[in-house]
Amino acid sequence: MKLSKRLELVASFVPRGSRVADVGTDHGYIPIHLVEEGICREALALDVREGPLARAAAHIREKGLEDRIGLRKSDGLKALVPGEADTAVIAGMGGQLVIHILEEGRHMWDSICTWILSPQSELDKVRHYLEEEGFAICREAMVFDEGKYYTVMEVKRGKMHYEKPSEYLYGRELIQRQDPVLLDYLQQEKNRILGILEGLNGQKGMGAESAAKELTRQLETIKEAVYAMQ
Repeated sequence: MKLSKRLELVASFVPRGSRVADVGTDHGYIPIHLVEEGICREALALDVREGPLARAAAHIREKGLEDRIGLRKSDGLKALVPGEADTAVIAGMGGQLVIHILEEGRHMWDSICTWILSPQSELDKVRHYLEEEGFAICREAMVFDEGKYYTVMEVKRGKMHYEKPSEYLYGRELIQRQDPVLLDYLQQEKNRILGILEGLNGQKGMGAESAAKELTRQLETIKEAVYAMQ
């Protein structure tokens, strides 16, 4: 099955031979790809909504993989039992929802060895949560797909601590590796913020001043990351 660049990157983080639970599976593309490519012998596709489960079921039937990919209605990890999977994929949703799924899935923390996370927002909050709850980001990668930037993380139980706001926002490993996709993203964000600041120039009032102050802070964090990448 041909995946988008985003899903291809997510799938590339899954360890060969692992037992995967794809949380919020939507169309079921990731578990189908993993089984078809021989990366996983079996997989579980989880979703809280009937619609996505029905779509995933149809695609699994088309591929003749009903005996190797299990479907389960589940609110996050709640319907998963320890021992059923050693790798969890949580991708394609906002950062706050990723945190919620992890928090509500504490019963799986000791049995899931590898977490593949791809939050679509609030990455700094996700990284703070992981640090506070005894997780460590082992590696990260970014991809530009259909006009948007996506980050994928491999996470395991462990310790980590970041020193700078830019490391929480953009990822210490991505910065240290001088990731070219991150650099493109930072340049785009810098230009976007400068454009907004230019529009605010000359405007008066508490709202405009507060917005300009926050945007200036964001710009300094971007400069911090870019400087660290030089």
